[in-house]
Amino acid sequence: MKKRSVRVAFASIAALSLLVAACGGSDDAADEVAEETTEEVVDTCVTPTPVKLQLQWFIQAQFAGYFAAQDQGFYEAQCLDVTIVEGGVDITPQTELATGNVDFAVSWVSKALASREAGADIVDIAQVFQRSGTLQVSFKDKNITKPEDFKGKNIGNWGYGNEFEIFAALTKAGLDPATDVSLVQQQFDMVGLLTGDIDAAEAMTYNEYAQVLEAVNPATGALYTADDFNVVSYEDAGVGMLQDAIWASGERLASDAAYSDTAVKFVAASLQGWAYCRDNVESCRDIVLAKGSKLGASHQLWQMNEVNKLIWPATGGVGVIDEAAWNRTATLSQETKNLEGGTVLTAAPDAGAYSNDIVTKALEILAGLGVDTTGSSYAPITVTLNEAGN
Repeated sequence: MKKRSVRVAFASIAALSLLVAACGGSDDAADEVAEETTEEVVDTCVTPTPVKLQLQWFIQAQFAGYFAAQDQGFYEAQCLDVTIVEGGVDITPQTELATGNVDFAVSWVSKALASREAGADIVDIAQVFQRSGTLQVSFKDKNITKPEDFKGKNIGNWGYGNEFEIFAALTKAGLDPATDVSLVQQQFDMVGLLTGDIDAAEAMTYNEYAQVLEAVNPATGALYTADDFNVVSYEDAGVGMLQDAIWASGERLASDAAYSDTAVKFVAASLQGWAYCRDNVESCRDIVLAKGSKLGASHQLWQMNEVNKLIWPATGGVGVIDEAAWNRTATLSQETKNLEGGTVLTAAPDAGAYSNDIVTKALEILAGLGVDTTGSSYAPITVTLNEAGN
């Protein structure tokens, strides 16, 4: 935006200079017009707006679109100076947003809605992940192919709000999480599954599932393959909840026009980053690795490929919040009971919990830039994992 404005300004200066000369004006007059025009244009982006984005986990391809927008200059083109804040186990993105420590945050919808019900004035302004990527992975000999098969088994879960889909699947299958299964606190890895302490481990398509495929099968000396495991997809089981979304401050959206304008530009540039990663998978792997990811190259390429599957194709436009998917997430959050009999939400979220206003304006910007925002012809690539993801 800054660079485009400057180019247009120079073209305007040249035209005005010729006009002044044709009318018999002096060189001083042309210089005066040029000076005023240059100052007016440069002032529009002489100081980029500082923005902080809070991630919900460590640096990895799950967030590649934001790093790509930073690396490729998409944020800069929207006159934004974006700082991406790494997440972690003890960081709650929506809380960081609600307390004003950051300007925007990435969080799963069910978790953020629980925070909103507790008083956090936050709004989903762009639903980047259109589908759930949560799985339950087990060895074939456990014969676990559907949620009903969880009965009597040791079922791993991470906690921290990541277990909601597991409880939803148990509820739909008619199982009592307190008596019909043994819920095991799982570390954020697949060690418990590989050692036999967990019958079915929680995993994301783009991360932990790859970890088992990067591990050596001691019986063969080769890497495990997909044929060694059964996978229960919560999306396929009908209990998938919306996950990574961009959240903004509801209070600032309502009271600060400049913040709302920044939100539109930030979402536009971020979604442009995701479109770039759709079309440049290996480049985005390299961008994430350069940012300091602790995961290896083949693991990050797998992750980038699998994340793209959760975003593309985006029939209604990338980032647009689908009402049916939103309502399913909200309903499951109200009806699914945990071990204590409580639910994620005690009531339906109010109408202000999400808005497509920001993302609609952002998509208009991208349309003007010629960016494909639906990915209707998207096709994933084939990724070969190496041992330990290297």
